[in-house]
Amino acid sequence: MQSLFSARCLRKLSPITVLLLTTPCMATEVLEVGGNGRNCNVDAQCINRLHPDIPMAAMADPGQTIVMHTRNASDFDLDPASSYKDPRRATGNTGHALTGPVHIRGAKAGDTLAVTLLAVEPGPWGKTWVGSGGFLADKYPTGFAATWKLNSDYATSKQIPGVRIPNSAFPGVITTLPDAKLVKKSLAREAAIAELGARVFLPTPVNATPAQICGPDGSVKDECLRTIPPREHGGNVDIRYIRPGVTLYLPCMVDGCGLAVGDVHFAQGDGEVSGTAIEMDATVTLSTAVLNKAPAAGVSFTGPASTLAIPSETYFATTGLPFKSEGEIPPDMEYLNSTLMAELESLPDDIALAARNALVAMIDYLVDERGYTIDQAYVICSVAVDLRIGQLVDAPNVGAVALLPLDIFE
Repeated sequence: MQSLFSARCLRKLSPITVLLLTTPCMATEVLEVGGNGRNCNVDAQCINRLHPDIPMAAMADPGQTIVMHTRNASDFDLDPASSYKDPRRATGNTGHALTGPVHIRGAKAGDTLAVTLLAVEPGPWGKTWVGSGGFLADKYPTGFAATWKLNSDYATSKQIPGVRIPNSAFPGVITTLPDAKLVKKSLAREAAIAELGARVFLPTPVNATPAQICGPDGSVKDECLRTIPPREHGGNVDIRYIRPGVTLYLPCMVDGCGLAVGDVHFAQGDGEVSGTAIEMDATVTLSTAVLNKAPAAGVSFTGPASTLAIPSETYFATTGLPFKSEGEIPPDMEYLNSTLMAELESLPDDIALAARNALVAMIDYLVDERGYTIDQAYVICSVAVDLRIGQLVDAPNVGAVALLPLDIFE
């Protein structure tokens, strides 16, 4: 789509210039992308794998308003009244469904893409699953799910009574396409830790799209990166602070960058601890600018401090230290095959273990003091509780905090 816009939009901007702009460069037309067909596999403007050979699905000018119609992360029908039986459920590997990729006119490999979120409009339904990828999957059962009815203000669920989760919508995945060098690097490092038994999602062509590139007969089916982990190009960062009003800086690794967005959450606590947040279909409105250089190394973002706040006037918090039982090996450490770890009753400076202990204490509080089941408490923690670092310097016991916003309770 060709649009007319000011000369300022055409040139590459510095990070400081982008921060000072109070009104985006306005193109004469809005570009709408995605949302066609029942699922991502039949939508020409949807992908669920990442590779530089994936063709661009649309083209936008810097400064142009882009409206992305996104699908929920798993790309399944969330409406509880739906009778559709998706044949892909038996084989999985459908996530994440990402709208795009969008070619940003004039952007070259080596540039930085500034993506400013303007609005996120929720779909009607949301879903939270307790899955095998959860932070405490070794400790609590999996398989529980909560369906949420969404509106512009709150999410409510019959499976989680007495709770209203305020709208804090944001896209979990914002990404550019990786280049061939990063694909090779990612495949090598992920294969190395997979061989040791670490939890890794290696390439699979099952239900991959675009099929001609990444599917069973695809040209590079063994190279298409899964969208589960974030990498140097952005991706599944799952940072709840990247909400409307925030600008995210991503490396542009291929000409045109290849911007793609998806995995939108109605709400999420820091950690997304059950493995999912309140997953939903959504409409994301954004604009872009092309920068000569990044404001900082890696992926960074800036925005109003209000996006950092918990959605509540009061809270309750639990804490955690890196202690464990003798003989216990935390599941994220099993692949190291350490002969020393089982004998210890603490793992010095292990913030993940401290966070686990803070989270377990919060789940116990929700069960013992609030009357929820373990399943319900785990979901509440995933969609509303923030896991934060308390301190990293008080050796050997680093500290983590779990923050529960109390205003969610009716």
